[in-house]
Amino acid sequence: MNNIIFNEEYFFIIFMLNKVMKKIFVLIIIFTSSCSSLKTISDVENTVEQKINFYVKKYAPAATKNMRFFKIPASITLAQGILESGYGEGTLAKKANNHFGIKCHKEWKGKSITHDDDEKDECFRSYKNPLKSYRDHSLFLVDRDRYSSLFTLNRKDYKGWAVGLKAAGYATDPKYADKLISLIERFNLTRFDE
Repeated sequence: MNNIIFNEEYFFIIFMLNKVMKKIFVLIIIFTSSCSSLKTISDVENTVEQKINFYVKKYAPAATKNMRFFKIPASITLAQGILESGYGEGTLAKKANNHFGIKCHKEWKGKSITHDDDEKDECFRSYKNPLKSYRDHSLFLVDRDRYSSLFTLNRKDYKGWAVGLKAAGYATDPKYADKLISLIERFNLTRFDE
């Protein structure tokens, strides 16, 4: 009889422990899932930073190759690509492989896409892939007289290039040169200018 009472007490204790453990387990799941869905500002910044680093890793070879051929600093090309394409996640980059915000202009014979920029429904160039965009960016700068003074600069003079691009009218943003310089310095893009 003692043995039966002991077994009943034993099973009761196990039953209660099992219920408590289930509750603890549910609480742990709820707590960890709610904590993982909370993102701090630094988490978001790290995510953007990681995306920019991934973008640089992906397109640095194209920027470096174009630098050797067209004499445009790879740091400038990468910074413009990051800025103009939203590190590859902007609408023009995703829908048209346009990483530099280059508009159609009258001589453009290729595919195009309309996109709101300074004005509504502006015509932008569309490319088969991002590498075509990188090449066209270089040709765009080389073939226009307004950028010719940039090619007298040392290719390691990224600050001169940034200021010169803004002065020549590449972008309407008054802080354009500062933004390029900031990206170049923050992500050490000059390492690709060697």
